[in-house]
Amino acid sequence: MGEARMRPEVLCEPMPAPQRIAPYASALSADVTVDGHDVSTGRLILLHDPAGNDSWGGTFRCVAYARAEIDLEMITDPALADVGWSWLSEALAAHGAGYTAASGTVTRVATDSFGSMSEDSGTAQIEIRASWTPQMLDGRLEIASHVEAWSELLCTAAGLPPVPEGVTAMPSRRGRRGSDH
Repeated sequence: MGEARMRPEVLCEPMPAPQRIAPYASALSADVTVDGHDVSTGRLILLHDPAGNDSWGGTFRCVAYARAEIDLEMITDPALADVGWSWLSEALAAHGAGYTAASGTVTRVATDSFGSMSEDSGTAQIEIRASWTPQMLDGRLEIASHVEAWSELLCTAAGLPPVPEGVTAMPSRRGRRGSDH
């Protein structure tokens, strides 16, 4: 998971993984920061059960979460959920991250303020919760492409423009917390 290359806006670090879902697990958390403001956040958990899991259709499972602020006007767009889900499937395809058995939800959250907070403007967020079974390549799990796709999902949800084709985003020293630079 640590071999994944991410955009400089993505600040990523290991986090404790859940211990009861699978015998082995590893997890990352990330924030996308632009001009000193966090614009999206997320988690990615890689689960592994050497005995396999029928509901996963394999021995590994990726579980992802992404949340980003969106324009309040977008909250009523009936296509928002489909678009949010397409961000994930398109990111996985763009990074060559083969997968099966994808499932998940896209949630729209709107917040209005009242009383002494009534002067605060409303806010809106999109939350994408997904899981998928990463495909093995030549008997090996190439998890970096899945991590890169998840980080792209975080950037897309935050409204960052895609990195042009043929251009490689240069990770900054900020791109990974808790590592030696």
